[in-house]
Amino acid sequence: MDDQNKNLILATALSFVVIMLWFVLFPAPETPSEPPTEVASQPAEGVITPGVATTPGAIEGDAGSTPTQDTGAPQPADAPRIAIDTPSLKGSISLQGGRIDQLSLKNYRETIDPNSPIVDLLSPVGSDAPYYALFGWAPGGGLAPDLVPGANTIWQADDTATLTPETPITLTWDNGAGLAFTRTISVDDKFMFNVEQAVQNTGDATVSLAPYGILARHGLPKDLKNFFILHEGGIRMADGELTETDYDDFDPINGVKTIAVEKDGWTGLTDQYWMTTLIPRDTGGFNVTTLQDGRRDIYQTTARMPTQTVAPGASASTRLEVFAGAKEWKTIRHYQNDDGVDRFVDSIDWGWFFFLTKPIFAVLHYLNNMIGNMGWAIIGLTLLIKALLLPLAYKSYVSMAKMKELQPQMEKLKEEADGDKQKLQKSMMELYKKQKVNPASGCLPIILQIPIFFSLYKVIFVTLELRHAPWIGWIHDLSAPDPSSILNLFGLLPFDAPGPESALAIISLGVLPILLGVSMWLQQKLNPTPADATQKMIFAWMPWVFMFMLGQFASGLVVYWIANNTITFTQQYAIMRSQGYKPDVFGNILDGFKRKPKKDAPAKSDKL
Repeated sequence: MDDQNKNLILATALSFVVIMLWFVLFPAPETPSEPPTEVASQPAEGVITPGVATTPGAIEGDAGSTPTQDTGAPQPADAPRIAIDTPSLKGSISLQGGRIDQLSLKNYRETIDPNSPIVDLLSPVGSDAPYYALFGWAPGGGLAPDLVPGANTIWQADDTATLTPETPITLTWDNGAGLAFTRTISVDDKFMFNVEQAVQNTGDATVSLAPYGILARHGLPKDLKNFFILHEGGIRMADGELTETDYDDFDPINGVKTIAVEKDGWTGLTDQYWMTTLIPRDTGGFNVTTLQDGRRDIYQTTARMPTQTVAPGASASTRLEVFAGAKEWKTIRHYQNDDGVDRFVDSIDWGWFFFLTKPIFAVLHYLNNMIGNMGWAIIGLTLLIKALLLPLAYKSYVSMAKMKELQPQMEKLKEEADGDKQKLQKSMMELYKKQKVNPASGCLPIILQIPIFFSLYKVIFVTLELRHAPWIGWIHDLSAPDPSSILNLFGLLPFDAPGPESALAIISLGVLPILLGVSMWLQQKLNPTPADATQKMIFAWMPWVFMFMLGQFASGLVVYWIANNTITFTQQYAIMRSQGYKPDVFGNILDGFKRKPKKDAPAKSDKL
């Protein structure tokens, strides 16, 4: 292999090392969650409810927006409640505001310990981290705020004791001034609530009012990752355009921007694995605001539907769906494809390489369903990727084998050039052309592996299906680093390995990272040790640098890299043998341990 080809490969490899080092050494700093200040002394929730346009039938714009503060007497925790019980959810609805404010995910636990608590998604005001969905009607046309239901209205419930997929609940409230309000809430067996709001005008005057839904979160999430590869915060789909808003970028309460959605869309708050979303239905358009009340440390997003004009004796209704649960790809895809929630799968943070991350995960999901284990699915994915890249790999390894055959001729050209680099380069190019060899072809498979590697890293980090997914033996969570450690002899010594927060974590290598380093080192030994001392040193250290760098990465990513190295070794060895070149792996290993003799070493004097 000539110097030009070696330098190209070296530059590619070093660029990859630099990028990976950046991931490890310079992650975005974590911002600790701050608890809501003086929750007990606040009004019921401090949520800002939208004003309403005075023009009948209009959707309120910025000019018509006059936010008002809902206040109320009892805390939501003191109000009567209706239980929620489904195969996926358990919790309750507070009759104060008719809000969904207590919700846990039955099928997900906080840690891999089967006895750990299940994941809490929504919590009422007065808890450590209030987070809830509420609904109401904003008054218009001179209608007094206390004549419409809001965040603190005490609703009356029907005789249904528990909200289940088979038993919806109906809430009623009469304002005593000619308006009777009804709210019917149903839920499916997954994570989607259906909220139908209706009003009947039994008075003698026409009224204008606009229905709305609000998602509100007090303070930042306790488990906020604040990592640049992951979006957490507001998320909105407006007529096919996806917008992600970090918590730092929420509009201040005195500078709220209103986004008009003409047809389809949704708005919500998303975490790494969980999400709440408002999905207006059959509205003919709606408005969205995403704001932060800095004084109360509340983040909220609002979907405000068009103003309803209700004549005496008439009624009006609206429908809003609320997704509150886990971002399961199959479930979200069902809501998108079967229920028409526009681009709902994009609520999963696929990143810039979405054209790779989406199909990679789809294949992983299919293989996992077929095999029944996500670790073996990752290895199956690696086999498929290597099969797709085999034509390029074949050309690369054939070219490398031919380069080995041309090595004597290349050495002869170097002697003839006598230090003339231009002459040498011209002679080399003529030789490559004559022998139909492309010296850069060996880099293409390596370059293509880089976006695939980053895409798989993204998939493992953001998709729920990899969370707490076991593989074999000691690997109980493919989204977490290998828990074994060389520091306690992989569990033989009677003490635990240092955690990721320890300074010793970088050298606390598990079995998988060590196998990664060994597989990369063996792959290098298919080729003779470079003659250049600098290249030899860099190539010698590279497997062990990668071993330490990837030691704290997700186990699933390390499994992929080990499988990739193993398959690459097999492919390269077989293809080079088919071209008449027999790689001397064992000889190259021994050569790597030989010390280079010192030049011009003084001869030892004879003993007298």
